[in-house]
Amino acid sequence: MRVFFLVFLVFATSVIFAQEFEDTNAIDVSFLKGNVLAHSPDMYQLVTGHPDGVLVSFSKHTHGKEQWQSIYNYPDYGGYFLFQDFKNEILGKNYAIGAFYNFYFLNRNLSLKIAQGIAMTTNPYHKVTNSKNKAFGSKLMGNIDFVLNYKKENIIDKMGIQAGLVFTHFSNGRIKSPNSGINTYGFNLGINYNFDAVPNKKSDTVSLGLKYTEPIRYNVVLRTGVNESPVIESGQKPFYHLSFYADKRINRKSALQAGTELFLTTSFKEYIRFRAISFPEDHVDINTDYKRVGLFIGHELFINRISLEAQLGYYVYRPFKEDAPIYDRVGMKYYISNQIFTGLSLKTHGFLAESMELVMGIRF
Repeated sequence: MRVFFLVFLVFATSVIFAQEFEDTNAIDVSFLKGNVLAHSPDMYQLVTGHPDGVLVSFSKHTHGKEQWQSIYNYPDYGGYFLFQDFKNEILGKNYAIGAFYNFYFLNRNLSLKIAQGIAMTTNPYHKVTNSKNKAFGSKLMGNIDFVLNYKKENIIDKMGIQAGLVFTHFSNGRIKSPNSGINTYGFNLGINYNFDAVPNKKSDTVSLGLKYTEPIRYNVVLRTGVNESPVIESGQKPFYHLSFYADKRINRKSALQAGTELFLTTSFKEYIRFRAISFPEDHVDINTDYKRVGLFIGHELFINRISLEAQLGYYVYRPFKEDAPIYDRVGMKYYISNQIFTGLSLKTHGFLAESMELVMGIRF
């Protein structure tokens, strides 16, 4: 009987603790109002109103079921739906869906949402019916959002409020020209609701204090896809961006990167020829090498098998000087194993996108 009681007690305790750490479900709805960031001359004529919209997020709240969750102060993850009306008949309206992580700071009163997905516009560029829309050259594109909120949950029963700043970005990565993309910034105000009872969270001070070391790792990465030159309807061409870099884990969350890469962007070939023939006053040599070589530094934030990556680079070899000498990249990676990863990244020059890259790499 005592053995039976002991077994029952162990089983019941394990069930209770398992339930305590299970993810819980929540939803939040925010209303957006802001401005278009005019980052290129093509955009000034399109800034005629204050964009508004709505952001709906379906969240899983973590409670420590996996160790990485406590290290990151129990973030949320889930899917989102975004609607944005640009208050301009040329730009139209955008709809987006995707995935996000929500990180908490200042005793969980401040939250930062990082979201990435795909979007559809109602009014893309058309050479006859909508030739002034240089922001969206295609109906489908990528979407990146950052939302910084003051957030209070469970104010009235399971309902709370949030308010703060929002930044949205839409671009097709110049898969099809034109593609100046569009960025908006502004405010958001909304409500949140927890469907389940939320257990108290404890900071994992032990895990955070543990020293984490790794030897320097080396990475070989191929980033590929298609893009189009700035000449509209010039056709999509493949690109191959080859990287070699070293990274060093500085703690359990982060690694610093430094490396070099070769850019074989074949759409540049015909664009150089176009510029040389069509604009002789620019003195572009038709035989100019289209290849580029860059040096870069970066930071990688590890979240379980997913990581967020940001890089800043400088072209040390750039015979065709069309773009700025400095480039940047943001992306998301998924580690299939400790050595193999894949992902998506966006390479830009400031706010102007050059390519949406499919990532395949080895870390050793």
